[in-house]
Amino acid sequence: MGTIALEGLEFFAYHGFYPEERIIGNRYGVDISVKTDFSKAAEQDKIKYTVNYGTLYGIVKEEMLVSSLLLETVAQKIITKVMSQFPQVQEVEIIIRKFNPPIGGVCKASCVTLREIRE
Repeated sequence: MGTIALEGLEFFAYHGFYPEERIIGNRYGVDISVKTDFSKAAEQDKIKYTVNYGTLYGIVKEEMLVSSLLLETVAQKIITKVMSQFPQVQEVEIIIRKFNPPIGGVCKASCVTLREIRE
């Protein structure tokens, strides 16, 4: 079992509980990691036996562009798509950060972390 990760992805998106957040938008950061057995990919040097970084990025990007009230919703949608598209993935963990959240004080970022393990 190994880990494949994309770290420090950045998007401008329109998520948020408050209506003005969905109008103005904000910067978001995403880290995603998947656990899978990629020994066959390493042995045979073939991408079809692993998780393609580009496809993984595309899933994250697609869901980040769909406005949601909660980051928890966005994270769950991403995990569901990853698990569906890559049946060999055993675990997905995602962290979504909202930079400068509207909390009435100084805060570099708020974040949610969600992890799902395939049974």
